[in-house]
Amino acid sequence: MQRAQTAPSATRPRLLQALFDAWRQPDVRFKLAFTLAMLVVFRAMAHVPVPDVNQVQLANALDNNPVLGFLNLFSGRGLDNLSIVALGVYPYITASIVMQLLTPMLPRLQALSKEGEYGRNRLQLYTYWAAVPMAFLQGYGQLLLLENANAISGIGFSGGEALPTLSAIISMTAGTMFLIWLGELITEKGVGNGISLIIFGGIVAGLPTMLPNILNQNIGLFSILAMAVIGLGVLAAIVFVQEAQRRVPVQYARSVFRSGRMYRQSGQSHIPLRVNSAGMIPLIFAFSVVIFPPMVAQFMVDQTDTAWVQNIGNFIIDWFGPQQGNVASPAFMGMVFVLVMIFTFFYTLVVFQQQNLAENLQKNGGFVPGIRPGRPTAEYIMRVLVRITWAGAIFLGVVAVVPYLLPYVVTGFGNASSLQLSSTGILIVVGVVLDTMRQLEAQLMMRNYEGFIR
Repeated sequence: MQRAQTAPSATRPRLLQALFDAWRQPDVRFKLAFTLAMLVVFRAMAHVPVPDVNQVQLANALDNNPVLGFLNLFSGRGLDNLSIVALGVYPYITASIVMQLLTPMLPRLQALSKEGEYGRNRLQLYTYWAAVPMAFLQGYGQLLLLENANAISGIGFSGGEALPTLSAIISMTAGTMFLIWLGELITEKGVGNGISLIIFGGIVAGLPTMLPNILNQNIGLFSILAMAVIGLGVLAAIVFVQEAQRRVPVQYARSVFRSGRMYRQSGQSHIPLRVNSAGMIPLIFAFSVVIFPPMVAQFMVDQTDTAWVQNIGNFIIDWFGPQQGNVASPAFMGMVFVLVMIFTFFYTLVVFQQQNLAENLQKNGGFVPGIRPGRPTAEYIMRVLVRITWAGAIFLGVVAVVPYLLPYVVTGFGNASSLQLSSTGILIVVGVVLDTMRQLEAQLMMRNYEGFIR
């Protein structure tokens, strides 16, 4: 016998009432508690530092090196203490980019992607394997960058430096794989996407430090209010675009055998094609790619005495690095904008092809009114998807460069470092929160509770 639904309190907001309803369900309560517990474990690991770290020099390096600031975001603020999870899930993200680029080009991987659950599991396993050497290489690269910034010392593979360096790299690589495993546990037993929640937890943990950084710049009350208005506008736009969708009407016709006779029944539904189907993935991918040129250029400047090599490295850092002086260069903002748009289309179209919507509609007796089933339906949905994805791609590109436009918009705001990737962080936070709310919504709807979203 089903338990009667508790009447919502008239004094409680609808969101809070839905949270209370979710917490009263034992299985949903376990999922929520498990997710929170795993995030606590992640934050605890982020405070376990690698030995022999100068915290003062490390803080200065993170403030003055935009490349390390990028890496710090993707590590979930784990680089603040140079912890054993300082690499975060960034090597896994890089491995995912490589696998998604290779899948359409290699026949073996393309065949695996069409083999259903088994193929997806194999591709996921290959991604895990690829993340290990990438974590090893990135760990060594980060240690070299920090050594050049005088945050640490004794990095190398000669003499007495080899064992401590190897130990630190192995620890950081193990920390990355531990976070990936933690994220998969959250996805399997908790609520939401585990990898996204790891990044989400790091961003939220860094929010308390953002306000003091802004206040310390002495930019004036008007500039602070202007930044607040811009931030609220970006937040409202993100929520609006994240929820915007184009509904493609679908009709279903099926035969039902009843009382010895065959009856034809029809029903109506729709395919919700989102304006931003890719979510925050394109921004993460784009920033993962855009940091490689300045990282290589920094090595060119620090590790060689050849003048022309140093000149090339300085040119790349000045024009294609996160900042040029106090503001980002137009070349850097343009590269970010273009990469975000490219990855938006790439990720959206890859996911669309894997779903096989037209084929699944035809198998279930569904069709788009006025469009023939099969290939014409797939081409029609593709045309609609491409058109609405243009709006989503341009929006994501604008969101990515908003923090670097602030010095040009807000008079007196001379440094974007305190807001570095803030709009991207907002998009990740909003996307993760909405995705988690939808999963809780589904859990509540199965139990006849009123959910979060009307």
